[in-house]
Amino acid sequence: MTVAGTHQTILAVWRIEQPRLITSLARLLRDVPLAEDLTQETLTVALERWPKTGIPERPGAWLMTTAKRRALDHLRHRRMLDQKHEMIIREMEAEEQIMPDLDTPLDDDIGDEMLRLIFTACHPLISREARVALALRMICGLTTSEIARAFLVTEAAIAQRIVRAKKTLSESGLGYETPHGEQLSQRLASVLEVIYLIFNEGYTAARGDNWFRLQLCNEALRLGRVLTSVAPQEPEAHALLALMELNASRAAARTDAAGNPILLLEQNRGRWDQLQIQRGLKALMRAQELHGAGGIYALQAAIIACHAKAMNADETDWRRIADLYAELAGLLHSPIVELNRAVAIGMVEGTEAALDIIESLRDEPALKNYHLLPSVRGDLLYKLGRYDEAGRAFEAAAALAENKRERDLLMRRAGEAGAAAKG
Repeated sequence: MTVAGTHQTILAVWRIEQPRLITSLARLLRDVPLAEDLTQETLTVALERWPKTGIPERPGAWLMTTAKRRALDHLRHRRMLDQKHEMIIREMEAEEQIMPDLDTPLDDDIGDEMLRLIFTACHPLISREARVALALRMICGLTTSEIARAFLVTEAAIAQRIVRAKKTLSESGLGYETPHGEQLSQRLASVLEVIYLIFNEGYTAARGDNWFRLQLCNEALRLGRVLTSVAPQEPEAHALLALMELNASRAAARTDAAGNPILLLEQNRGRWDQLQIQRGLKALMRAQELHGAGGIYALQAAIIACHAKAMNADETDWRRIADLYAELAGLLHSPIVELNRAVAIGMVEGTEAALDIIESLRDEPALKNYHLLPSVRGDLLYKLGRYDEAGRAFEAAAALAENKRERDLLMRRAGEAGAAAKG
């Protein structure tokens, strides 16, 4: 394998293993920023050694072993003599004595540690935007670019948030814990947002060659299920789980055999996972029983439930969907919600009505580089027979899309519009 190929493999492994490494080191060190620093050092070691020695048979185990040994070396070097750190050193030294060969898997069971780490990063001392960005970048392994896409802000702004959050976390000595009672409630909204954004990045990847990142979706689902047991009386925890279950139920129908996207109205609904749909509907019902029907995640889950309950696209209750988006818009005041509402309005009131909403969004600063705005606009223009304009809109959307599969789909649609204009 070439050096470039080895580096690509290392980064692919790293993306999977980084959250596991940080979680394990944070549990041992009781210091989240230090755990992240040592994890980054481990990546540097892999980038230096693996091109020379080859990729280990179990690269995750190699990274875990190396990270833990660097953590132990760090503690020894600092000569930390207080009782707390002496205890940590003894624990790690005992673990090192029984540490298996590098080819043996380590720490496969994250358990609740990932969720505990997210709760730590979501402490109220850190601003909401910063705590979510920190958790997504440092703990969940999303890139700065992916987080910026989720927040519709610049990468520089996200980087600054993360630096400030890490400084606060490091200087305050915040506890590594799952809080309870009022403390849990104070952090819950941010924790829910982190899990939601992890799922979204997995469901429609911002970058790369794959449109769907199953591992991220599954991890978000796992965290959501654990969270409902940690906070069983919190309606939005159940609502978020419902939203993720219902969306994930369509996974098998969202791409063709080659991995190309299949849009919602074109999907084979016979491939939707009915068991997962039932789980999602049950979680939504639980959220409603807890008087959470009007919550942000409950409204979104109710929208997806309208699709899940319809046997085919024609049976979809688009009026109900449009009303739910209107209610959601009243809570969030988000241009993305308005964009989605426009699609539903188009199905109920006609394409012209939807296009009027889209045109009103074209000057929204947050949507300036958001590829789905020109994509939806192109679709509406195509339906109206304005093929030249539709083609230009699809090309503009493709230029903004950073995911290869999405970009290819948009260019195909631009080609179809061009052919229609000539025909």
